[in-house]
Parts: sequence; C-alpha cells; structure tokens
Amino acid sequence: MQETAWLSRTEVLIGKENLNKLINSHVMVLGLGGVGSFAAEFLCRGGVGEMTIIDGDVVDPSNRNRQLPALATTHGQSKATLMAERLYAINPELKLHVINDFMSPERIESLINMNPDYAVDAIDSITPKLSFIRQAYAKRIRFVSSMGAGGKVDPTKLEVVDISQTYNCPLAQHIRKKLKKHKIYKGVKVVFSSELPDKNSLIYTDGSNYKKSAYGTMSYIPATFGAAAASAVIRDLIK
Repeated sequence: MQETAWLSRTEVLIGKENLNKLINSHVMVLGLGGVGSFAAEFLCRGGVGEMTIIDGDVVDPSNRNRQLPALATTHGQSKATLMAERLYAINPELKLHVINDFMSPERIESLINMNPDYAVDAIDSITPKLSFIRQAYAKRIRFVSSMGAGGKVDPTKLEVVDISQTYNCPLAQHIRKKLKKHKIYKGVKVVFSSELPDKNSLIYTDGSNYKKSAYGTMSYIPATFGAAAASAVIRDLIK
C-alpha cells in the first residue's frame, strides 16, 4: 500500500475512496513533449499509482521554452529517462514503466496490449497519432487526445470535447477526415483550442519520425493542454 500523507490535500478534495481509485489506476502517457510532460507530472501529483510513459526523443535546445525535462543542463538526454527521474522524485512508490522508443504503428500495438485504464495521446506526428486513436478506439481503451497546441497564445480558448465538436483546429480537422475513412465519426475525447493558429509561425521539418511540419509555440500553451488532459483523465477515473 502506498504511503499517502503527501496526498492529504488531494484526499480532502476528492475523498479517500476516490483517491484509492487513482492510486489503483494505470495511466499511459504517449509523448513527453510540451503537452505530455506536463500531463504526466499532473497525473503523478494527482495520485495515479501506476504509469507508463513513452518517448524516444532527446532534449533539444528548442524544447526549453515549453517542455518540463528541457533545461540548459539536459540537452541531448532522453526525455523518458528525465521524466522518470522527476516522477520518482515526486512519488518514490510510483509503479512506473518507462519506454524509450518512438511511436511507430507497430510499437503502438504493443502499448495498446498493455491495457491501461486510461491513456493520454500527446503524440505530435500524424501517422502514429492516427494509429493510436484507431487502435485504442477499437479496443475500447479510454483515452484523451491532444489536438494542435502550436501557433496559439490564448489558453482561455481550450476545451475538452468530442472530436466531432472541434473547429478552427487544422490538426483536428485532418484527424477527423482520416478517421471518417475508418467509420469513426465521434467517441474520441480531445483537448483542443478554438483559437486559429498563426499561419506565419508554421515551419517545415526534415520529416523524421513522421513529422513534416510544426508551429511556433508559447511556453504556457502546451502546459495548459497537458493540464486539461490530466483533468479529463482524473475526473473520468473517479466518476
């Protein structure tokens, strides 16, 4: 049984029974960039007792404006390893599975087979993101998916809705279009922003790891996406 004194303020808010639900839950976080790193930390601090974190990337200097593991002293280090150290420092009794790998469609199948109680999709590349959504949907795994956080500056525009209710988000629009080809029209919970992205901040990348482009980002926007995702997970787990 985990020591829970450090969660006393959480217990005051949600009660012992609900806290125990969180302690006995397994949540998976796919992607540990700006959204996923904050979601993982908020879930850990919220009392989730078992977690799986996945990311094959290392810290780049450009990550420092928005990602928890990115510091001037951590350039070139594994994001998954750095986040694991951080989560263990918060809760030494956390049951943590650390997967230092990129999210290929093949890897995602093995992750889905771990059958978590809930998952956070913070994958920032289209192909593996679609693969995860389709497989999790088919296996009835509960999950929340982060839509586009780049090119935006207003955190008050965030919402947690079904993907069928999204608008003004190019990523959500693209995902909806792809999902319709597989007869998936709704039933996918997402965090999205109704703020139109700044098209002038769009940059093109080398296409590695299924990623061909990205928007400029502001420090606090990915964090608020991560907070909204963690909130959706925790509130669903204690229903």
